[in-house]
Amino acid sequence: MLLLTLTMIIVAYLIGSISSAILVCKLLGLPDPRTTGSQNPGATNVLRMSNAFTAATVLFLDILKGTIPVWGAFFLHVDSLYLGFIGVAACLGHIYPIFFNFKGGKAVATALGTLLPIGFTLGGLLILTWIVVAKISKYSSLAAIVTVSIAPLYVYFLKPLYVYPTLMLSALIIFRHRDNIKRLLNGTEDKITRKIKS
Repeated sequence: MLLLTLTMIIVAYLIGSISSAILVCKLLGLPDPRTTGSQNPGATNVLRMSNAFTAATVLFLDILKGTIPVWGAFFLHVDSLYLGFIGVAACLGHIYPIFFNFKGGKAVATALGTLLPIGFTLGGLLILTWIVVAKISKYSSLAAIVTVSIAPLYVYFLKPLYVYPTLMLSALIIFRHRDNIKRLLNGTEDKITRKIKS
């Protein structure tokens, strides 16, 4: 079981290292998202650069990066605590992708993907939380921080077995947003906008 877990952790990291934003932008002839906008290769920055459909495609692929390895490990009967390490590995792949010079994104969508195997009720609650906070505040980063902060509470009431793995993911995502937190406190954080093409 230990060998299986280690293998799944490595696989999760490698899958997470596939940058959907960079590949989709390259395929569509758009600028590298690491060089424009917020310089973050994620769905929100792609939305600023292009359109909702392209951003949704990136979002969907980033979610899959988290769901595939965790769901696979779940069906292989990997222990719940180790599922957390596998989920963290997928997120670390997104944040520090080996295929893209270790310069990645914030891993919010990938973290969501790792939590979906717990249940679609949880997924719906997380998505709803993000949408509500983002709509009210207009800050994608604040929506992400609030969502991952409350995720362990949702999990506690739905499937408490997975609280500790969820806490691992939440801590990682909040740590990754430390610069955003500083900008939010200083009032210099960028709001969600989309470039309108004429």
